[in-house]
Amino acid sequence: MIGAQQTSYGPCRFCGQPLQKTFVDLGMSPLCESYVPYERLDAMEPFYPLNVLVCENCLLVQLREYVRAEDIYSEYAYFSSYSDSWLDHVRRYAEMAVNRFTLGPKNLVVEVASNDGYLLQYFVAQGVPVLGIEPAANVAKVAQEKGIPSLVKFFGRKTAEELVVGANRADLLVGNNVLAHVPDLNDFVDGLKVLLAPGGTITMEFAHLLRLMEGNQFDTIYHEHFSYLSFIVTERVFAAHGLTIFDAEELGTHGGSLRIYARHAEETDRPVLQSVEKLRRKEMDAGYDQIETYLGFGDRVAETKRKLLDFLIAARRKGKHIAGYGAPGKGNTLLNYCGIRTDFVDYTVDRNPYKQGQFLPGTHIPIFPPERLAQTRPDYILILPWNLKDEIMAQLAYARDWGAQFVVPIPEVEVYT
Repeated sequence: MIGAQQTSYGPCRFCGQPLQKTFVDLGMSPLCESYVPYERLDAMEPFYPLNVLVCENCLLVQLREYVRAEDIYSEYAYFSSYSDSWLDHVRRYAEMAVNRFTLGPKNLVVEVASNDGYLLQYFVAQGVPVLGIEPAANVAKVAQEKGIPSLVKFFGRKTAEELVVGANRADLLVGNNVLAHVPDLNDFVDGLKVLLAPGGTITMEFAHLLRLMEGNQFDTIYHEHFSYLSFIVTERVFAAHGLTIFDAEELGTHGGSLRIYARHAEETDRPVLQSVEKLRRKEMDAGYDQIETYLGFGDRVAETKRKLLDFLIAARRKGKHIAGYGAPGKGNTLLNYCGIRTDFVDYTVDRNPYKQGQFLPGTHIPIFPPERLAQTRPDYILILPWNLKDEIMAQLAYARDWGAQFVVPIPEVEVYT
């Protein structure tokens, strides 16, 4: 009988146990950063499953590696420097880190997935030597043009060992929104252990699974994100590779993130702070140490899809025009899962010139510069990077002059006048 057998989707990327439980299935979708140029609109476009699994043994939520990381990141369309609020966030982080860890000209800050130098530029400004490691050559080139040393490589144990041979060990080893992006999680964290100098500190920021589930943030699921991390699971992963998380913070970035601070496990002179136990307890009280907590998420996601489509259908039937703001990866997950194309959204705009003139993957919604909004005066502006809604509504305050309203789709449809 169909469905009687339990399907195994292969081994868990952390503990190796068979994966059999679905966390949420978002159907089929193209790669979220695979923007389509005009001349390829009539060409075949590959779609891949977005069936997210949860390991019953270690509780790591994960997506299988349907596409090799090399094929995703060797040329990439995401440049971190196009968000003002994000730049302000990392500038404040750099100032904090220099003071907290007493960094100066004799230290080295290494960032894994350093993108266009958005963060390391603030350490350079304070006189601290830096090194960026970035697999996307087109993005690393922008950092190099800013004078930020950038190694174009994927990071793992092998890259870490090569750097250590060259006498490069990190006093501060940083990774922002990269831990979720690596298919071989064990090799990546092993590389962090190798590259970290004695007495050094690792900080990692990543989207918090607890906030993803509480906020119904299913659009942060895409093929570039191989893992969806709770604190409980992250602590286990780091401990398995000889690293101890000694401090943790909850952040508001990207819809709710964690920043963890880790050290070599053997360096017990730095005690584990109360923040770690507090966060661990918070997740356990919410049931994140129980498989049952993870299994009802798909129903909530489907209801959010229905509510968004109800709003769009009603608006279009009244003759209203809808434009998008932004062309982020999360927007492409949302639009493809909900089946939203130009029959609902006329176009979207983005500040990133790399994306302008292209079309969103799957939906083929055209991408224009932001000036297009004032030219066409849509009735509604659908904010796809909803985590930046306050910044974007402030930037687009002029749209209220013609009566435009702002629509935020997550966690549920909300309209702002």
